[in-house]
Amino acid sequence: MRQLRHAAGGLCILAATLLTACGGSDGPPPTERSTRLGTVAGVEQSGTYAWLGIPFAKPPVGALRWRAPAEPDAWSGKRDAKAFGNACIQNGRIYGPGSNNTYDATIGTTLNTPVGSEDCLTLNIWRPANRDNNLPVLFFVYGGSNISGYTADPVYNGANLAKTANAVVVTANYRVGPFGFFNAAQINALAASPEEASGNFALLDIMQALKFVQQNIANFGGNPGNVTLMGQSAGAINTWALLASPKAAGLFHKAIPLSGGLSLASNLPAGTIPTLNPATTYAAQADNLLYQLLIADGLAADVPGAQAYVATQSNQQIADYLRAKPAGTILTTLLTKGLTGSGPIPDGTVLPLNPIDEIAAGRYNKVPVLAGNTADEGKLFAPFLTLLGGPPGFIMSDAERFAKMFDPAQAAAVTIDQVIHPAYLPVTAPGTGWNAKTALLASVFMGPSRDNALNTLKTQQSNVWYYKFSWAQEPAPWNDIYGAAHAFDLPFVFGNFGPSLFANAVNSSANQPGRLALSGAMMQSIAAFMRNGDPNNASLGVTWPAWPATLVFDASLTQAQISVQ
Repeated sequence: MRQLRHAAGGLCILAATLLTACGGSDGPPPTERSTRLGTVAGVEQSGTYAWLGIPFAKPPVGALRWRAPAEPDAWSGKRDAKAFGNACIQNGRIYGPGSNNTYDATIGTTLNTPVGSEDCLTLNIWRPANRDNNLPVLFFVYGGSNISGYTADPVYNGANLAKTANAVVVTANYRVGPFGFFNAAQINALAASPEEASGNFALLDIMQALKFVQQNIANFGGNPGNVTLMGQSAGAINTWALLASPKAAGLFHKAIPLSGGLSLASNLPAGTIPTLNPATTYAAQADNLLYQLLIADGLAADVPGAQAYVATQSNQQIADYLRAKPAGTILTTLLTKGLTGSGPIPDGTVLPLNPIDEIAAGRYNKVPVLAGNTADEGKLFAPFLTLLGGPPGFIMSDAERFAKMFDPAQAAAVTIDQVIHPAYLPVTAPGTGWNAKTALLASVFMGPSRDNALNTLKTQQSNVWYYKFSWAQEPAPWNDIYGAAHAFDLPFVFGNFGPSLFANAVNSSANQPGRLALSGAMMQSIAAFMRNGDPNNASLGVTWPAWPATLVFDASLTQAQISVQ
């Protein structure tokens, strides 16, 4: 019997060796997958398989600038999918990619200068390193005021969320700024379709990436019939836009818009700040950009002269002129002339003229919705305090603030009076302090659009949930400077507390136990929502009622503290 056992054991070892040599099956290794365009070879990453930088559209360069995304060319053989694609061209910000397409020290040297490339329409996929199929799919849309952002930001790495949620996570680059949203009459007149004439190139990019998911994600173990669209900040605005867009029907089945809205000024009370501007706003921006470029080129002396010059040109001549301009020149002109606003254009085709009214009438993509905000949204929008009649909130420049946060030693040495304008100190002063003023800013900016969208949605469907992220356990003084600021829920959502813009200001060994516990509960809630259209799960310890109730995500230094309001 002992010899038989030894023989059987030897056969098992031999079989295991053969299986290992063959990648565990007769097919290709698990990091190789087929798409309709060709085979991609990815990498193993933190308990997941990852495929990075897969093109989902042709590069929108040259004659394809300000055109709808086009199907990319197929490739033969195996395409390397082991590195992120380029960030889309944008002016550098502390939230941007720097010169190396990642979070590193170069960000501090590229502020307000063009970074990235127009050749940028790629997506990334993570899935657990197991053999499960038919997994739910999360498709994430980054924020950045629709003028910046990139998928290679370490906060957006999908490995931890894919592994924790046992799901497929997809992130995609999309055009931003004037290349993503551009309402130029001359270019619209030459468009190949009503969708292209909308000027909503960023929304069309996101839809093109979602179409790639529909066509290919099953080969990565995902279920194309269970796609959750999640976006944060500008990404949430774009998520709301796709919820309202008839052109996005069937491309996703659940939605998670975090810290965003889609309300025109006409939808909101007087004195509040809308999250959506009318198409005329972006038509004026495109006209003014054109005039300033003509003046800079010596083709006109002033704006009236530029208007007269445009009247002598055909649509094709103006389109050719604009497409020939270097992307950096366009960005620099917009920045220096104060024309940098960007966002979805309610054109009546891709996006309804009044999306909230369409939702109220039941004409939208009706799917379960999980929305969220942070408790201190306004603390990231310190420059906007001028809208309330006071000085900007930060006295430390973006470059210096980046340098301080990039270096752990400098981050630990910061004092609040180095960062916050003295008019807002002490932070707890009633009415005038930093806490009161930033809360007032949030109440006229983020709050009204949230209430408008969710209350309207609630008239049409019951499956609407909402959370408030209230964690503010950063080491002093960052707990007062930022607290639960805009975007501070993202590391918890993705389970990524490594290198990032705010990591050195936010993370400490003291707050780690509570931070990780809260992150785990948030990821489990997203996992439940992706599977069931309902975020309730055992990790919460409470029942999460539908809106208008609020689930509060918070934690002490050592444990999660989750409650219902």
